[in-house]
Amino acid sequence: MKKNGKTDWKTLEKMNDNEIDLSDIPPIDENLWTKGELKLPRNKIALSVRIDEDVLEWFKSLGKGYQTKINAVLRKYMETNKSA
Repeated sequence: MKKNGKTDWKTLEKMNDNEIDLSDIPPIDENLWTKGELKLPRNKIALSVRIDEDVLEWFKSLGKGYQTKINAVLRKYMETNKSA
């Protein structure tokens, strides 16, 4: 359990479910599901590709998930240029 932030974890861990204030959470009803959209993950394949070192280092500097970001950029380029 992450212990950073302003949460008083010791007090929270001593509380039972009925003592936790949930008043700021909207109710779960049938309207919740009308706005949702199911997006299934796409299959990924392992691939060796040559990328300029500075490009790769820049993506890595963005932190965790840099490969996902590279994929998102490539996907956007593909979607923009599909009809070309």
